[in-house]
Formats: sequence, C-alpha cells, structure tokens
Amino acid sequence: MTEKATFGAGCFWGVEETFRKIPGVLSTAVGYTGGALENPTYKDVCTDRTGHAEVVQVEYDPSKVSYEQLLDVFWSNHNPTTLNSQGPDHGRQYRSAIFYHTPEQQATATASRDKQQSGGRFHRPIVTEITPAALFYRAEDYHQRYLEKRGASHCHTG
Repeated sequence: MTEKATFGAGCFWGVEETFRKIPGVLSTAVGYTGGALENPTYKDVCTDRTGHAEVVQVEYDPSKVSYEQLLDVFWSNHNPTTLNSQGPDHGRQYRSAIFYHTPEQQATATASRDKQQSGGRFHRPIVTEITPAALFYRAEDYHQRYLEKRGASHCHTG
C-alpha cells in the first residue's frame, strides 16, 4: 500500500530531485496545486496570479519511509521562514506549503512544524502553510526530473 505526500518548497526542480533520492519514495511528479485556475501551465503559474504553488507530489511506501521522515527532509531543504520566496525565486508559487492528504498527515505536519519552530534552528517564525491537498495538476513533461535530465544536482549556482 502506498501513500501520497505533497510539498511546496520553492522551485520544484530541486525539491523533486531531493525527494526522488529517498529510499522508500516510489515516484515523484512536479506540478501545481492550491490555486484557482483549472489546468494551469507553467507560463500561467509564473504570472503569480493563479494562486498555485509549484509542488512535488511524492508516492511512497510507508513501510520503508515515514511521513515524519519526509517532513524532516522538507524542513531541511528549504527556508520555511521566507514568505513567498526561496533564494532568488519570488512569488506566491514559491511559497512553503504542506498539502495534506489525510487528517493524520495534517496532525503530523502541524506537530512537526511546531517542533521545528521551538527547536531553535529557525530564528524567525515559520510561515509554511498547512492546507488540504487540492487538485494536483501535473506540470509539463519537460519539468519532470528536470535536473536529472540535465545532469545537475541543484537549481541555482553561486
């Protein structure tokens, strides 16, 4: 039996690459969720007017990797204290977000966020939204496994 998890943590190319490498993750897909426009394209989402976030949807085997472990990866691979931006990327589509699929995921994500906030790692308030999973729109094929196709390990240089 598999489960799904959906995370927004900035540019979806790097987020997907990170989750794809975790043992127990069976598949990943990048796409858009959380907005109002039906069937958005990358061009639509980049206008920052659709309300969608760039996300990675993870299908995983909970007997091999827990949702808590996926959350640990999520927290450690982006800055959840910056509103609507990650690094050089700015706009609501780059927001920090957890889109939960079950009440258990909601409770686990909320507890995890609270633990991260009180843990001392982040010195500013965490702004990550925790909201119900909405319709997931798979991004165009050229975005899927984007970094792997290009032999890159991360999105930005510098």
